[in-house]
Amino acid sequence: MQLLFKRLPALALLAFSSLLASSQVAHAQLGISRPRGQELVDGIAVKVDNQIVLRSDIDNIMAQEMARAQGKPLPPDLRCKILQSLVLNRLMLARAEVDSVTVTDARVDGELNRRMAYFVQQVGSEKKLEEMYNKSLRALKDDLRQQVRDQLVQQEMQDKIAGKVTVTPREVKEYFEKVPKDSIPYFSTEVEVGQIVIPAQVNDAAKQATLAKLNELRARILAGEKFETLAKEFSQDPGSAVEGGYLGFFKRGELVPPYEAAARKLEPGQLSPVVESQFGFHLIQLIERKGESYSTRHILLKPETGTTDVSASATKLARIRRQILSDSISFAKAAKDFSEDKVTAANGGLLANRQDGGSRLPLDRLDPAIFFTIDTMKVGHITPPMPYRTDDGKDAMRILYLKSNTPPHQANLTDDYQKISQAALAQKKNRALDEWYEQNRNTVFLEVAPEYESCKVLTANAEN
Repeated sequence: MQLLFKRLPALALLAFSSLLASSQVAHAQLGISRPRGQELVDGIAVKVDNQIVLRSDIDNIMAQEMARAQGKPLPPDLRCKILQSLVLNRLMLARAEVDSVTVTDARVDGELNRRMAYFVQQVGSEKKLEEMYNKSLRALKDDLRQQVRDQLVQQEMQDKIAGKVTVTPREVKEYFEKVPKDSIPYFSTEVEVGQIVIPAQVNDAAKQATLAKLNELRARILAGEKFETLAKEFSQDPGSAVEGGYLGFFKRGELVPPYEAAARKLEPGQLSPVVESQFGFHLIQLIERKGESYSTRHILLKPETGTTDVSASATKLARIRRQILSDSISFAKAAKDFSEDKVTAANGGLLANRQDGGSRLPLDRLDPAIFFTIDTMKVGHITPPMPYRTDDGKDAMRILYLKSNTPPHQANLTDDYQKISQAALAQKKNRALDEWYEQNRNTVFLEVAPEYESCKVLTANAEN
């Protein structure tokens, strides 16, 4: 049994957290929609107004849960819990139509581009991704679009229903005290690891070469070549290149300042000068304005870095490391002041546990590059500068810091308050969702296939 019960989200179909070998599971991971007409062959498990749950939707999530279980037994009612969660999500979509809860095209486009860029990075290249699914990147995005839109609408509905739910320390304590003693989990070794990251500094020669290339492309467009054609061939933004550089509509403040400032000065069809941002160098074309929103396309080029550029980053990190070791500055302060990984820098350099938002990471789930580095380290030690590649593919250097190493132990409020608090909050949010479900389930038409009638999808399913 587990301490933490969480409603199994239908959004698992869109998870990008791991790449699985099975083609069926891999397709579910990416969230590729079924071919048109497949529902006729596949079969509908549940109808919720004009929303449907297919048997394959349930099967895909089951396959992912089996892969994660790695041979361990699954709960006997798992299939029903999955169906219940899918029905709740479909109900939220149905009610969102009635309540006029929507998301903008710009938000959908931005999420699609982010996911594609991430997945391209994970598999190695656009070509490999296209070969994996036997589809072009454009086709993959088309397949994902409606599912991403649905997911974002569901998130809006969940925030509307349970977004303001919080738990007090008293509620956390009461929640933990209700857990049967034989069900309190035993946590494996956990560590807190910090990092300070400094990307390789691009030298002037590489910058000038990139500027020259973009100015050449700009001249070709002004001479009559299509922006979209050149974006597909040359842009290094995998999320938008396949769309001819199209980024979609954005509002003020949604894009990085240098890009937005340049784009908002343009007239429709006009080209910008070359613009530099933290992502590289852009050539921008404004497509149209709609009120405060505007749509653009761009060509992104990233200057190449070399070993000499990485050496400069290593030298800077070595100096920072000496300052920390001599107590001239704390690691947390140095991370906030110098690290260019903004996510960890804001947390004093500490890597976050994506499961509960805390800073303690299970040792057996660490990135191998980190695991084999800290395996022999003592608490408080800091590594010399080491090569690193950032999430967006940049060459960099980093130092790692082992802040703590917690031995295996049974969960308790002193050491594991963050995890227990998250579990209590999840349960309370589930109750809020179930209350909403009970209030709204009779406002939609719901039809369940005979083989799933025993799942009692009309009944709230949170564990209280």
